[in-house]
Amino acid sequence: MTRADTPPPASPTPTRAVKLDIAPKLLIDNWRGERNAAALYRALARREKSPQRAELLEEIAQAEDRHAAVMEQRLREMGVALPKHRLGPRVRVMSLLARVFGAKAVLPIVESFEAKDLNAYRGPEQDPAVQALAADERGHFRTIGRMARSSPAALPVTAEIAQHERWHRSGGSGTLRASIFGVSDGLVSNLSLVMGFAGAQAEAKFVLLAGIAGLLAGAGSMAAGEYVSMRSQRELYERQIKLEEMELLLAPEEERAELALIYRAKGVPADEAEVLADRILENKETALDTLVREELGLDPSELGSPWGASIGSFLAFAAGAIVPVVPYFLGAGWLHLAISAALSGAALFLVGVGVSLFTGRDAWYSGARQLLIGAAAAGVTYGIGTAIGAGTGI
Repeated sequence: MTRADTPPPASPTPTRAVKLDIAPKLLIDNWRGERNAAALYRALARREKSPQRAELLEEIAQAEDRHAAVMEQRLREMGVALPKHRLGPRVRVMSLLARVFGAKAVLPIVESFEAKDLNAYRGPEQDPAVQALAADERGHFRTIGRMARSSPAALPVTAEIAQHERWHRSGGSGTLRASIFGVSDGLVSNLSLVMGFAGAQAEAKFVLLAGIAGLLAGAGSMAAGEYVSMRSQRELYERQIKLEEMELLLAPEEERAELALIYRAKGVPADEAEVLADRILENKETALDTLVREELGLDPSELGSPWGASIGSFLAFAAGAIVPVVPYFLGAGWLHLAISAALSGAALFLVGVGVSLFTGRDAWYSGARQLLIGAAAAGVTYGIGTAIGAGTGI
């Protein structure tokens, strides 16, 4: 099954000579895929409650019909008879699911199937007439993705949408979230390390040394990994934004049509979506910002700071890792081990509460879960340390 960007105004015709080695079987497979896609989109349109979204699905189906017609023409030119078409099992299953659960529930599944062969028409083995359809198919895939992730109800589109959604896309703060999980990593890993040495009945200076070494090694590793990850991510996002800027410069009408499709996929009536796209394209900076937000799902002002994430991860890991070590600055023994365990337990619970701010789970549940996970990890390493100490006589 295949997808497309914007419904083409007319069936494309080949502009180059046909390769002599093009296999008719590939064209037939493509033709069947287009016929199946058209049938599926019509089935989804019938089950779609929103009239605007149903109309958009029907338009995609009509575009798939036009694509199939292009392939039929090519096959006739090759002297190949069209086989009888039967709906594929995937279309039947998806149609049944849409009938039972509604189109909205099926769209994410359809999108995942479509993603597997998104670039199928770009292959060098494809007929030139089929290759000409690749851009359209890419846009239909994007449209289905937008519909799968937006509300079926008609949505008011105003200048405040981007601001309203900004917090949800950024998850509050990438640096803050990385810091909270950094504390969790540092706390659990260093607590386990300290408990392992304590279980082996190591002297206080060795427990302290192991704790500090674990803190520095873990924090350094976290900082380096976070920096590389965030830098790579930022460079990827900047490249995507640059490509979007080039597309806007070279093909403004195509980007305008894409904007209109994005808003129609959200449930905005077709005429309003067209007007909105025209107004946005009047200002190139606003258009680029909107395309980046709506098409790529990015906030250009919040691409993330590699240094901020790196430093935050280092400090967060160190803050968590220092908790189990603090009592050992004062000595050793069961009392200090108990104090270390108690402090670490309280910190684990608080970290779990912090995690609940991002997951939306109940704070008590999240805190208790984090405490149990940390206690289990510490218990295992303590047992292993005890066994090693008893077996080696350390």
